[in-house]
This record gives sequence, structure tokens and C-alpha cells, in this order.
Amino acid sequence: MKEKVFRDPVLNLIRVYDPVILDLIGTSEFQRLRRIKQLGVTSYVFHGAEHSRFAHSLGVYEIARRFADHLGENYRTKMPGDSLWDPNERLVLLCAALLHDVGHGPYSHTFEHIFGSNHEEYTQALITSPETEINQVLRRVGPDFPEDVAAVIAKTYPNPQVVQLISSQIDADRMDYLLRDAYNTGATYGEFDLSRISQLMRPYVNGIAFEEKGMYAIEDYVISRYQMYVQVYFHPVSRAFEVLLQHLLMRAKQLFNQTSAETRIAKDFVFPALRPLFSGQVSLKDYLKFDDVTLLANINQWRDSEDQVLADLAQRFLDRKPFKSIEITAGTRHLLPHLRQLIEQAGYDPRYYTAENDSFDLPYDDYKPHADKPRTQIELMAPDGTLTELSKKSALVDTLTGRTFGDARFFFPKEMLTQDSVDDVMAPIYREFQQYIHNGKLVDPSNR
Repeated sequence: MKEKVFRDPVLNLIRVYDPVILDLIGTSEFQRLRRIKQLGVTSYVFHGAEHSRFAHSLGVYEIARRFADHLGENYRTKMPGDSLWDPNERLVLLCAALLHDVGHGPYSHTFEHIFGSNHEEYTQALITSPETEINQVLRRVGPDFPEDVAAVIAKTYPNPQVVQLISSQIDADRMDYLLRDAYNTGATYGEFDLSRISQLMRPYVNGIAFEEKGMYAIEDYVISRYQMYVQVYFHPVSRAFEVLLQHLLMRAKQLFNQTSAETRIAKDFVFPALRPLFSGQVSLKDYLKFDDVTLLANINQWRDSEDQVLADLAQRFLDRKPFKSIEITAGTRHLLPHLRQLIEQAGYDPRYYTAENDSFDLPYDDYKPHADKPRTQIELMAPDGTLTELSKKSALVDTLTGRTFGDARFFFPKEMLTQDSVDDVMAPIYREFQQYIHNGKLVDPSNR
């Protein structure tokens, strides 16, 4: 086919040469990703972060295409078992890259926590189900091709090189979301040299390695990932909105599941498109109706709900009135029951107006086969083919290896920080609550 080009602010040009890729982009299931934000509530903090999972998925495809072209041009297999790149794997790699996020729902991780869904399972179902347009396109390649694409995403595909290019500690998915999220949030510390890293790729029997002469480019990538998690993904206000949305949906779900004798609110306060989700009976067809637009429209209706908690939480979410938070530690966590009691005395139901949220991550880790989720380590390849794990060569990466970062926080209504209140009967409660906070952290006032 004639080359099809998509202009992209991050990768400049996204090039499509395969009819099957263009047909997949045109399916209704893939177009749905235009209506789902990549970073969910993060736009409440970084106003430019309005980009979609559609844009990200195209980006992952393009990066994977560049990887495949580099490997095909420079390391094409010459005989079976030589551990080089098999160009016959190109199309399954590109399809998996394009479709890897097709099963995401609106505000995905919050959504999954409340309703018990799993975007990876839905992704594989959308690829393998005969009901979908995606499946019909993939089956034109071959009757087993949908299963092969799903296997790459499930990390069960027999060629580890293909899997690693999509899912590892340095892969097309991570590279695109770091660059794209950095661009849209304005966080320039998320940038790294994609083209240099691409040129360093070398295939070997168990996956993909990188020429050791380019170690500094790999270091830059690892540090970029670390900075993005610290500065963007774990931002306290973003987490506050995730908590707020989670409690808003939790309240709506509770009201939906109450009997008519328990509440005067009719079931129709949930839009028809969302009712299967709330009832726990979701078909694949139902799932495809869930997107940011549908959910936000329903939340906008809830701001006028007869239920005061639901209405208040909806208004806080829509009008950017986040919960406040303080950092907690294992040594101060025992104080939280008293803080919840004070919040309840101030008139807020602690089930919906308080939360603990722990956000921790590893910027890099070496391979630990007995870990719950062993990570594919980054290998550096010497000119003679010898492999060395990245942290064994890089002192910089070694300082980050195996070390978690992040914090645990306690979230509560901003009103609890009210000072110098006039004619507010809750003022003594506010003052007592504030005695437990110092420099943004939970402290024991008896020890101050």
C-alpha cells in the first residue's frame, strides 16, 4: 500500500505501510481510545495533559516499527537458531504494539479498582473475540493470528524478543508514554534520546540487548523514568483526584445496589450505558460503551443528586476541589483513627472523605526470578557479544537498583485546614486536627 502518514507532536511522523495496521486504526474499538485520556485525572494538575490513549497507542506502534526496521536492516536472521531478528515477526510486533492498550476503560486504574475489571484481560478479549472488528481484521492475516497478537500482550508468545520490545523495563510502551507525557505536561525531565537508544539495539537468544558504548543514553532513560514518576505520576494532587473519583464511584455503586426501601434514589440516576458496570454484568459490547465522555456526563448529573454525599463529591471533582493530604509513616499511622474521628465530628463521613494512598515504585531492578513480578533486566552487549546487566556497569543506575521511592499519604477534606474561622462551631475541631500536622507530615503533638 501507499505510505500513510500521521503527524505527531512527539514523534513527528507516524508511518503506516501495512494495510492491516491502517484497518485496525479504523475499527470502532480502536477509535474508542480517542475518548479516553492517557493520564486520567492528571490534567487537573498539568493542564496540557489532555492527550488520549489513541495518540499513545499510535506512538507505541511507531516506536515498535522503528525498532523492527533497525533490527531487520542490521540483524536479519540468516539461519534458524542464530538468535538474530526474524523479519516474519514484524507484523505481530506492530499489531501488538498498536493494540496493547485497547482494553483500557475511563480513568483506568481507578475504574478497575472499584469495578474489579482488568484492562489487559479486556485487551486480549477484544483481540480474540469474533464479535469485534479488530478480530475480523486480524483474521485476514491468518486464523491463528489474533491469538498470536494476544499472546504477545500476555507475555506468553514464544519469541522473547517480540515480547521484550513491547513489555520490559525499556520497551516501546514506556518510551512513548514517557516522551508523550513529558511533552504534554511540560515536564522536560522526562525526555531522552529515543533515536540513539533505537540504534543501540542488538538481538540475542533471550531478548534484546543494547551496545555497551551507548550506556549513557540508557542511563538517561532510566533517570527520566524516575523523574517522571516522582514529579508527575505520583504528584499528591493527582493522587487526591484519584481518591476523590474512587470515593465518588464507590458512593454511586453503593446507592445503586441499595434496595428501594433503603433509598429514595431511583436506579436511573446511573445512565443506561453504565448500568451493566454497576450491576456487575458486563458483556464485551457493554464494555465498549464506557469512556470518559459517558462517565463525566453522568458525574455532571450527580452534582444535583438527592444524596448529599454523592452531590458533594461530584461537585468537588468537577470544580477542582481536591482533598488535601499529608505524608504518613509506619511510626505515625497509628494516629489516623483519631484523625478520622475528628473528621467525622466535623460532619464528614470518613468512608468517603478520608483515604490512605501508598504510591511506590522501582526506577530499575535487576532480574529476580523468585519475585512476585520478576523484571526483565537491561543487558549491555560488548563487541564480543558478552552480556552485562546494566547496574553492574553503571554506577548511577546501581544507586537506584532495587530501591523503592514514593510515599504514603492520608487524604482528607480541605475544610479541616480552615484557620481563623468566624462563627464556625467546628473551629475547635479544626484546631485540634491541625496540631497533628507539621511541614506537610503527620506528627504526634505530644512529641513536639
